[in-house]
Amino acid sequence: MLITILLVLLVALFGGGVYWFSTKNSALSKKEKDTEGKIAKLLKDAERKAEDIRRESMIEAKEDMIKLRNEIEAELKERRDKQLLLENRLIQREEHLDTREAHLEVKDSDIQKKGTLLEKKESDLDVLYKQQIEILEKIGQLSKDEAKKMLLDHLEREVKYDAAKIIKDTEELVHKTSLKKAREIIATAIQRCAVDNVVEITTSVVALPGDEMKGRLIGREGRNIRAFETLTGIDLIIDDTPEAVILSGFDPIRRQIAKLTLEKLVTDGRIHPTRIEDVYEQVKKELENTIIDIGERAALEADVQNLSAPIIYLLGRLQYRTSFGQNVLQHSLEVAHIASLMAQELNVNVRLARRAGLLHDIGKAIDFEREGTHAQLGADFAAKNGENDEVIHAILSHHEETKPQTIEAILVAAADAISASRPGARRESIEGYIKRLETLEHLATSFQGVEKAFAIQSGREIRVLVKPDVINDKLASKLARDIVKKIENELEYPGTIKVTVIRETRVQEVAK
Repeated sequence: MLITILLVLLVALFGGGVYWFSTKNSALSKKEKDTEGKIAKLLKDAERKAEDIRRESMIEAKEDMIKLRNEIEAELKERRDKQLLLENRLIQREEHLDTREAHLEVKDSDIQKKGTLLEKKESDLDVLYKQQIEILEKIGQLSKDEAKKMLLDHLEREVKYDAAKIIKDTEELVHKTSLKKAREIIATAIQRCAVDNVVEITTSVVALPGDEMKGRLIGREGRNIRAFETLTGIDLIIDDTPEAVILSGFDPIRRQIAKLTLEKLVTDGRIHPTRIEDVYEQVKKELENTIIDIGERAALEADVQNLSAPIIYLLGRLQYRTSFGQNVLQHSLEVAHIASLMAQELNVNVRLARRAGLLHDIGKAIDFEREGTHAQLGADFAAKNGENDEVIHAILSHHEETKPQTIEAILVAAADAISASRPGARRESIEGYIKRLETLEHLATSFQGVEKAFAIQSGREIRVLVKPDVINDKLASKLARDIVKKIENELEYPGTIKVTVIRETRVQEVAK
């Protein structure tokens, strides 16, 4: 609308200017006068249209105002209706609350009356109770406190008697049931774990292609057999047995190295001290890998995972360790199986029982190298190689060096006893024999300057290898006498023991 008015004003101004200009130029031609007439006509038409537009705009504005007023009135009417409805509800609720208040006042009055009545009855009961107590005291000639004490003492005696009877019956029932259940579990575990009775011996037989090989093994003036026995610490027995020789020694690892060395020498055919030493070193390295393979197979057979490499190695070494003639690795596998079977019956941690059973004698692989019991050594080694506390505790407590604190530790100790006590499982004479030979070697190596010591000939001879730069020829004689005196003073043995001290100097160079 405002734009229209401005447009009209502009047209009027323009027309006025044109009219003014036309009046000043009266000398214009007739054509120009006609143009002025047309302009005047256009001005009138523009004024008329502007007026029409203004009137239409006014009408539209009035209609919008009427419409807006109607909407506002409708909204106000709706709000008034809602307010009226709320006021009616509030009035009804107030009337309801007034009614409830009246009822509550009536009930409160009734309660007060009943409370007064109850207080009166309670007072009457107290009086009657005191009268009854006085009558009972006169009849029983006891005060209230004395009667109460007597009654409580009587009840206490009865309760103690009943409790003791229940405890005794329960203990007998638990003892019978647990003993029967334990026997069933142990019997089931033993039946399900069937293993062979294997008793380790201290000799190995090596087959020869012919009897002429015996002479080559002995060598000129016995140098081959002497070099072999000195290097391996195993006694090589060459007798009349056809096409066979016997290796005798209490250390299974040494005996196995000697057996493999001798087999390679026999197969190769070249037998002399230097060759014997080369093959011996080669076999030692090969046996290290074999020991690792044995440990891995044992872990796989026992279904025990995530063992560290040092523990796998010690497991393999247990293959060459005996306990009272019983192979320790086979014994450990048997303990792992029995412990896991009993754990299944008791519904406890089967994997923990199996793992602890497999590792319980791991210390026997190093007990001849270090001071301490095999249980303590095994627990320390397991702790250093990442085993959890429960496994370490089971290893440490399987011989009751510490008191077992877990069910799995008790199961491992029981499985160990079951495996060791089976008929034929162990031979104490062999264990005592091996212990005697080990003690003999340790005694000899306790002297300064001794490099190695080997007990051979079933403990009737000990060969002592000394360091040539520490022990000279004169000191070698004195060392032999000192070892003999210490054996006589500290050991008990049948027959005699020969002590041989070997001092050897080697010089080696490499040609390039």
